[in-house]
Amino acid sequence: MDVNQMSFNPMNWRQLCLSSPSTVSVWTIERSNQEHCFRARSVKLPLEDGSFFNETDVVFPQSLPKDLIYGPVLPLSSIAGLVGEEAETFRPKDDLYPLLHPTMHCWTPTSDLYIGCEEGHLLMINGNTLQVTVLNKIEEESPLEDRRNFISPVTLVYQKEGVLASGIDGFVYSFIIKDRSYMIEDFLEIERPVEHMAFSPNYTMLLIQTDKGSVYIYTFGKEPTLNKVLDACDGKFQAIDFITPGTQYFMTLTHSGEICVWWLEDCACVSKIYLNTLAMVLACCPSSLSAAVGTEDGSVYFISVYDKESPQVVHKAFLSESSVQHVVYDQQGIFLLVGTSEGKVFIINANSSSSFQIIGFTEVAKDILQISTVSLLETDIVKVMVLSSLPEAGRSRLEMFTLPTLLPQVSTTFADERGRLKDEIIHKYLYELEHALSSAVLGFQSNQIYGFCSQVPYICSYLLPEEEHTGIYILKPYKKVQSRQYGPGLLYLSSHGLWLITIAKCGILCIRDVYTLETFAWCRSHSHQGHGIQSMRISMDGQNILVNGRDDGTLVYLKWKRFGGHLASEILDYYQKLLISLSSAMDKENHYLSTTPKVSVDLGSDSEHTKQKASTDLSQDELVLTDVKKEIPWIQQKSQEAIKKEVNLFSKKRKEIKQGIKSLSKTILNMMEENDKLENIAKLDQQEFGLDLEELERLHDESQEEVAKIIKDVEMHNLAKSYLAELIKEECWNSMAVKGQALKCFHIPCVVENFPMKARTVEELKELERVLQQKKIEAECLKLRKEIVEAQSGVKLIKQRHEEDDEEEEEEDKTVKYSNLPNYLLGSLSTDFGVDTSLLSSQLELHSREEKINQIILLKDIIYKVKTVFNNEFDAAYKQKEFEIARVKERNVRIREIILDLELEEAVWQPEFEDCEKPERMLVVQDEEITAHKHIKPWHKAKELMVNHEKEHWLLIQDASTRLRALMDMMGGVLEVKKEDILRMVIPQPAFMAKPDAVWTEEERKQFKDYEKKVKELNEERDKYRKSLEAELKKLQNSIQESTQAFDEHLKRLFERRVKAEMVTNQEELKISNLAFSLLLDEELSSREKFLNNYLTRKQHEKSQTSEAVRKSREDLDVYKEHYDNLLAEDKVMDRSFKKEFSEIPGHQVDILYKLFKRRPRISKQKTHSETTSVVPFGELPGSGKLNKDAFAQLMKAMDELDNISNMPEGLDPLVWNHFCMTRRAKVENEQKVKQKAADLLEMATFLQKRVEEEEKVQQEIERVFHELILLQEEKVRFQLNLTIQILLKQGQVELENFQLVLEYSDAILINKNIIEDLNSVIRTQGQKKVASMMESKDVHKRILQIEWEHKKMEMEREDLNQKAWDIQMLFFSRDRQKYLNEPNYEALISIQIGIMEQTIAVLDKTHKKNVENCKKLLKKLGKFSNQKDIANYALSCNLREELVAVSERKDICNAMGSKLTCEKIVKERYENMMQQQKLTNISKQQAEQISILQTEVERLRMKTFPALVPM
Repeated sequence: MDVNQMSFNPMNWRQLCLSSPSTVSVWTIERSNQEHCFRARSVKLPLEDGSFFNETDVVFPQSLPKDLIYGPVLPLSSIAGLVGEEAETFRPKDDLYPLLHPTMHCWTPTSDLYIGCEEGHLLMINGNTLQVTVLNKIEEESPLEDRRNFISPVTLVYQKEGVLASGIDGFVYSFIIKDRSYMIEDFLEIERPVEHMAFSPNYTMLLIQTDKGSVYIYTFGKEPTLNKVLDACDGKFQAIDFITPGTQYFMTLTHSGEICVWWLEDCACVSKIYLNTLAMVLACCPSSLSAAVGTEDGSVYFISVYDKESPQVVHKAFLSESSVQHVVYDQQGIFLLVGTSEGKVFIINANSSSSFQIIGFTEVAKDILQISTVSLLETDIVKVMVLSSLPEAGRSRLEMFTLPTLLPQVSTTFADERGRLKDEIIHKYLYELEHALSSAVLGFQSNQIYGFCSQVPYICSYLLPEEEHTGIYILKPYKKVQSRQYGPGLLYLSSHGLWLITIAKCGILCIRDVYTLETFAWCRSHSHQGHGIQSMRISMDGQNILVNGRDDGTLVYLKWKRFGGHLASEILDYYQKLLISLSSAMDKENHYLSTTPKVSVDLGSDSEHTKQKASTDLSQDELVLTDVKKEIPWIQQKSQEAIKKEVNLFSKKRKEIKQGIKSLSKTILNMMEENDKLENIAKLDQQEFGLDLEELERLHDESQEEVAKIIKDVEMHNLAKSYLAELIKEECWNSMAVKGQALKCFHIPCVVENFPMKARTVEELKELERVLQQKKIEAECLKLRKEIVEAQSGVKLIKQRHEEDDEEEEEEDKTVKYSNLPNYLLGSLSTDFGVDTSLLSSQLELHSREEKINQIILLKDIIYKVKTVFNNEFDAAYKQKEFEIARVKERNVRIREIILDLELEEAVWQPEFEDCEKPERMLVVQDEEITAHKHIKPWHKAKELMVNHEKEHWLLIQDASTRLRALMDMMGGVLEVKKEDILRMVIPQPAFMAKPDAVWTEEERKQFKDYEKKVKELNEERDKYRKSLEAELKKLQNSIQESTQAFDEHLKRLFERRVKAEMVTNQEELKISNLAFSLLLDEELSSREKFLNNYLTRKQHEKSQTSEAVRKSREDLDVYKEHYDNLLAEDKVMDRSFKKEFSEIPGHQVDILYKLFKRRPRISKQKTHSETTSVVPFGELPGSGKLNKDAFAQLMKAMDELDNISNMPEGLDPLVWNHFCMTRRAKVENEQKVKQKAADLLEMATFLQKRVEEEEKVQQEIERVFHELILLQEEKVRFQLNLTIQILLKQGQVELENFQLVLEYSDAILINKNIIEDLNSVIRTQGQKKVASMMESKDVHKRILQIEWEHKKMEMEREDLNQKAWDIQMLFFSRDRQKYLNEPNYEALISIQIGIMEQTIAVLDKTHKKNVENCKKLLKKLGKFSNQKDIANYALSCNLREELVAVSERKDICNAMGSKLTCEKIVKERYENMMQQQKLTNISKQQAEQISILQTEVERLRMKTFPALVPM
């Protein structure tokens, strides 16, 4: 397991927590005497979103659903067929959910765990129960600019006020935890991401380590302080170098662009500067206090280190867009050579006073390995050598050139307009070596080169030729020495050129003599496991050496143990000479650097250092970021300037050339036009007008290559498609014994398809033959058993007829076999197709696995036979359609002739086979399907022209035949007139008919009459023949219609047959699926049983181990208890025998000594300060073995004070006192042993109790497995007996309104449907009788009600007549009638009253209309409300209907169970009533007695109050 963190519980050393990115486990250490036992428990982590997953028990799942139809539901491991240990942890891929990923953890004083996760969650885990709680984060609203995303804690430490956590943003946060929630507050800000934190033992200081290795100490108090203990660099060192002269300071560079200046004495960091860009190389200038840094983006930064505590960027040179890989100064600091990845070496003036002028560049090979220079004091040139590799040839190339020291003054003559140095001026020479070098340096004297071989461990020297040469010169090794260093290495020369320093992958630095190449000093500074040394630098005086490791991230500073003699004098002399020669230049350049202002450079804003605040480190100079336009590299600038100059210089010449080209093109075009007008013989080819034939040929070749490539791609694409087509054809067509076809009707849209079938394999046929043979043997055995039983019992005597033929016996057997099982119990209609189903086993007898497999094989054979029968019928229909189409074609020939004779415009219906009826046509591509134009070769075209020419010639010859032309003109091309031609016959008119009638002669008139008679006869013949043709046409069409319709009817019947065959096939396949499912479930049950048996075996083995552990622990406990008892007895014996040992001294002294014997020294505990106890969260830690030993030693020290002679009682002999002290000390030691033994004994008893509990737990697991096995076996037997049977039901016989079926039929039986039908008929008859009697009683009751209603009506009419008579009698003379009689103008009065009433009526009408409108509005609202109520009522009625159905079901259940329950209920109620009555009777009796007692008492008290009247 990959463990990220491991920690002990501070409150209990027996608990240990191990965490990894995927798991958290808590280990418990259990001890029994000297035996230690580790027990691990894993923590169930929540899901990524913080929720918990309810994982079911894989071994004993309790929450699996029960399937009442398809058998038991088993665990997934059994379904997968796993029976080993992997089944206990098996989970399918779909059931795997990502969990939280822990990062760090810490303990609490309550033995709980706080765990931080990558997803940002904080978990609290109970140390005893391992229950996980996800703490809720309380979010606080913060300003937008201060909002930070704290994702996952990198480290956690616990304190009293909460938990301190660090993230990746450089902040330390404080988690204030309360109950199940926490709040995050900022605690401390660090400049870098924090990786580790730790508290001091007194919790007053916090140690903090950043990701780059810096260490801080945060001190708590009234004024907390943060001190930096160790300052580390940002990553491993990429490059190193000494600041001239290399005796006090050196510089380092990291890949992220961090430059540090270090003090050489104590290797302390003096200052830093961040370039905020990816840096590659570093070099310090020998002639000034400056350094050059090459970056990945192709720039060179010049750093001024004049002020060591405040370095600054003074210049930036953007050379090219390729990265800078090498930066080298020559020995005198005149030039700076910069090598890039694209193979260019730039020469820059190293003097800051010249603003680091770029002199030029030269091109070398791309893969530059090293640049070496030689600049001697005696010469005025600088020799440069560039080493590059040729990996394809396995060689190395050396390119050498010289630079004069006066080059900065005359740089314009040495370089062209584009800045490229001229090879002939710088004397550039090329050399190659026959083997590969990993490093090479140029020697100071005699033009010698030293190289380190990369493939063999040798160091070689090479002599350069003295004479000049051209081309490539092959160098041979001059001297070869074994390096005794493995791996590719590097070579360096000292400042005086006499020491050759080698480093390699082995991590050893060797200093060799440049003449002999022998090693005189070496040092192993780095390990080979870190891939050795990356680079090294030596100071000018040779006393200081810096060695930088490749992958170990260390920088080693080396000094000589003894530095003197001839070696030291040589390099020191040269060092002094070099300093003297460079002193003036150094003073000048340093003065210029001191006055040069700081340069504002855009260093890139996406570095992490620009995000730091300016207050973090005062020693760092923050570089000013400015937005400038995109810079153009120097090499591009020079190229653009050169192009501008060339354009300006040759502008006139370019115009002249362009004009000449235009005139030439016009001339050629005119020539081409003239060429087109010439004849073919005189024409020139198009290519002959091309001026640049080579370019035309090149373009032609390129086009041919492109065409060939396209042709190849198309061929490969077509080949892939062809291969895929062949695979599909082989699978879906060639492998089919019966090809898939379809038949369509002639007149109706009906299509019938056959069953595509593959041929059965030999294995399938053998298996079928085996099953058939087995079934026949079983049938014969069953028949013989029946005969034996019948013969023995004498129940039935059968006379065997030996004379019957075998065929009749087989037919009888078949009829018997067919009648064994009806279709509805057979489960399919396969017998309708004449398939033999006698060998099939009954669905009620398929219990064993072999029977089910044999049944599946037979069912597959039945399906094959059913399809074969239908395919035969389909083939017959197909042949019939072929015959019908052929007959229609024959008749259509005659129909076309008749239509042609009758000159009708009718279309002839000609049926044809479609592609679905002849699918083989789909595999053949017709010409009309090809949309692309066919490519015809020239000779094919010539052949077609020749054929056409021959046809035209033949036609000309045919035209020349006068005999044929005469026959066509006179007889229509026919020598004999047929009957069919009568419609086209025309009787020619006589020639005289052209003259007027009056001019005709008698003879001509007779000829005219004959002509009319012939015309009339011809017309009659035409009419007769036309009618006969029309009748024949109609007859032919009707016969075609009848035959095709008859075929359509036959095809409709075949379609019904196809539906039935498909139904039979589906029925048989359904049975096969059920059988296959039962076999699969049987295998799952077997897998489950095997797994439980294996699990039981493992648990029994574990039980034996736990039993052995319990036995051993009990034996150890008994032995230890015996030792403890012996020790305790010895202690008591010592106590009892004290007075006997001192019986010779007086008794009062014995009592004093006994008191001193019982006295024990008091050990003073160290009191901790209150401030410390208030800060330390864990308080006093529990004692350990070391603390017990310290306490015992302190006790013995206190005993020495008690044994002092000053504590001796007066008058006691010193010898006795010494003996007493020895006895008391032995007693104290024995008491300590007894205490220790008692503690160990208690611990061993606890250990034994846990082992016993483990044994009981294993025993419970075993009993549970036994119980599960019993249940599984019962389930298996139940499954084998509970078969799935397929029954055929007549459609429409079983109808259900709602699909609410009861799936549990434990008390159901399978009976014949005739019984139900008979019972239904009886119920229907009795129901009809009951309805008739009810209708009769209803009519009688209706008549009675009608008579009663008539009687009431007559009584009411009588009452009305009596009331009218009474009204007539009581009639009186009203005032209106009197007014009518007395008023003279009664009509005017009435009219006035009528007017008043009309006005009143108008007002009333108006009021009525308003009321009507209001009522309409109200009615509309009520209508909407009623609609809503109707919808609600409809919903309630639906619910009511469902409730009524439920109530009716409940009533039926209660009626079925009600009699017994009602009787029991009545008995129970009566019993309760009797008990209640008896209880109330007892209570009333008690109350009556109390009342009588109270009445007696009241009477007594009342008599007391009255005075006693004594008779006188």
